[in-house]
Amino acid sequence: MSQTASAATSVPRKPGAGLEGVVAVQSEICFIDGINGRLVYRGYDISDLVENASFEEVAFLLWDGKLPNRAELTALQKDLGKSATLPEHVLNILRALPPQTQPMDALRTAASALAATDPDLQHNDAAAERRKAIRLTAQIPTIITAFHRLCNKQQPVAPDPSLSIAGNFLFMLTGKKPHDTLTRVLDAALVLHAEHGMNASTFTARVTSATLADLHAAITAATAALKGPLHGGANQDVMKLLLECGDADTAEKRVKKMLDEGQKVAGFGHRVYRTFDPRATFLRKMSKQLGEAAGNLKWYEMSERLIPLLKDSLNSQGQPRNLNPNVDFFSASAYYTMGIPVDLFTPVFAMARVTGWSAHVMEQHKHNRIIRPTDDYTGAFDLKVKPIDDRP
Repeated sequence: MSQTASAATSVPRKPGAGLEGVVAVQSEICFIDGINGRLVYRGYDISDLVENASFEEVAFLLWDGKLPNRAELTALQKDLGKSATLPEHVLNILRALPPQTQPMDALRTAASALAATDPDLQHNDAAAERRKAIRLTAQIPTIITAFHRLCNKQQPVAPDPSLSIAGNFLFMLTGKKPHDTLTRVLDAALVLHAEHGMNASTFTARVTSATLADLHAAITAATAALKGPLHGGANQDVMKLLLECGDADTAEKRVKKMLDEGQKVAGFGHRVYRTFDPRATFLRKMSKQLGEAAGNLKWYEMSERLIPLLKDSLNSQGQPRNLNPNVDFFSASAYYTMGIPVDLFTPVFAMARVTGWSAHVMEQHKHNRIIRPTDDYTGAFDLKVKPIDDRP
């Protein structure tokens, strides 16, 4: 049998592009029903959690498999509060970065640097990883806000241990105690972004941790994956589009042109959902409520104008495009109305998703086997090396 024929017989069934349809791991953390638009964290529907649980409660749920009682929640809040201050070497790194550094790059760099002085760095047991997850969840908002302020020639604001993750972020961003409404809306947004199954960044975290790399390494890798515009960066692209257009009529014309030219429109469509993203349902309400409270519904109304265009307009085959908003679409107008700078939209995503990432790292290490898929080789065989002077 020739080498080519032998290789062909050993090739497994070809998966869909981008590993579509491939089951990578078994997990108890998250369930997604893309047909019916359902999202479940450890048995709890997202609609129940976003209405009735805080982000800190959801973090506990993801890490420990159950919702906390009052004493457990108080203990977690205390641990988060005392962990939010950054080591001096991390602040010095943020000060040394050029001001044109993208916030996601600064976050990735600082998250990696935190490992240097973490007391549990060398330990991957469950208790140590939970302590590291708490520290990272508390420190990421401090990194984001400190770097933002430094780039704007302002001194970082020290965290307030009495505030929630959402409240502390808004406080450290502006230096002012945030309004309760803004804190509640951001807290809900963090709940919606905390976890979403085997997405690109979570898969990256699990692949990294499967080598028995530590939690900080896995979170650093996941942060790098989240930066891309096909993942976490899409919400920034949504708001940039709205800002560039300036009004609903211009936005509609611009998007029609994009569709005619075969371009993707940020914030629409999803690899998993074939219906309205359940997270977008809540962010849609939040965007409207924030616009009404601010007396400025412009961005919400612009967003609404685009929905029927993406859903009902016909493609080149004469079929409705049937593209629905995903989580990024209404998070853009909601965050912007809250006063969060556009370049911090994706870091805020990371601020929430670190809880899901760390839950997956813990689960991976509990039943670890290195993740090593095969590939479908499509290259040549039997080539021979020619002397360098005989090569074309």
